[in-house]
Amino acid sequence: MQLMLLVAPAQAAVHTPETEEERSVRSLLRQEALGYENGEGVERDAVKAAALYCKAARLGDAQAQFNLGWMYANGRGVERSDATAAFFFHAAAEQGLEQAVRMLATVGGPPNYVPECMIDRAPPQMAPPPPRVAAAPPIEVIPPDAPRHIVDIVKRHAAQYRLSPTLVLSFIKVESNYDTIALSPKNAKGLMQLIPETAARFGVARPYDAEQNIRGGMAYLSWLMAYFEGNVPLVAAAYNAGEGAVNRYRGVPPYAETRAYVARILGGYGRVSHPFDAGVTGPSPQLPLMRAMLR
Repeated sequence: MQLMLLVAPAQAAVHTPETEEERSVRSLLRQEALGYENGEGVERDAVKAAALYCKAARLGDAQAQFNLGWMYANGRGVERSDATAAFFFHAAAEQGLEQAVRMLATVGGPPNYVPECMIDRAPPQMAPPPPRVAAAPPIEVIPPDAPRHIVDIVKRHAAQYRLSPTLVLSFIKVESNYDTIALSPKNAKGLMQLIPETAARFGVARPYDAEQNIRGGMAYLSWLMAYFEGNVPLVAAAYNAGEGAVNRYRGVPPYAETRAYVARILGGYGRVSHPFDAGVTGPSPQLPLMRAMLR
């Protein structure tokens, strides 16, 4: 599913479900924060409420993002800040929370910084960049459910785009479950769920042609690999939510769906870094800031 509003064109067209555990953790954090915010069953403590809301917000909980934006917009137990409120309202709005969309008119555009509490300091997302040319290719593990003709296409073009077949097949599995004629409500098409803009960008005239679709998706992945210097979680997040969202949030965006999507890609590939061809494009200008945030 594409995430819209302020997010750059993205690729994921199928809903990437969270696990029950992920939903439960977010819900428990939000409910605990609500108790401290309103003094329900515990002594009112806005600072603790804000900290708990932010933990849930970092995990992609849209309601927690909205509640925290409301606290900052109204100075409710925290220092009033329209810029910080805007950050949280935008995150919630981008996940489809209608009341957050309405609040954007009162706080303006998104800020150019990430609040301290939203920096995930223990992610796999900022692993050290890998060698630009792999010394030895990793052992490829082909998913047993991958159709042979799709595997053959991927293997035929993997070297050209300097991509691991295992990684590409992970994207195909998550995007379309190997369905050549998959079509999303946002008009993303085929095995790698190319939206029209991406198909045109990479010369795909027939998105339901398996070979054209895979080559277009691989070209985009190759570009993202260079742009994010082989950082697989950032590449996966950008394929789902757009590279603009990754740059703006300086990491995996705090969207529940995107976080679940990244986890599924990592589960299929098994590594957080991948060799990249620096000649494809220059790196994201936000990469130094992303790395500095985690020091």
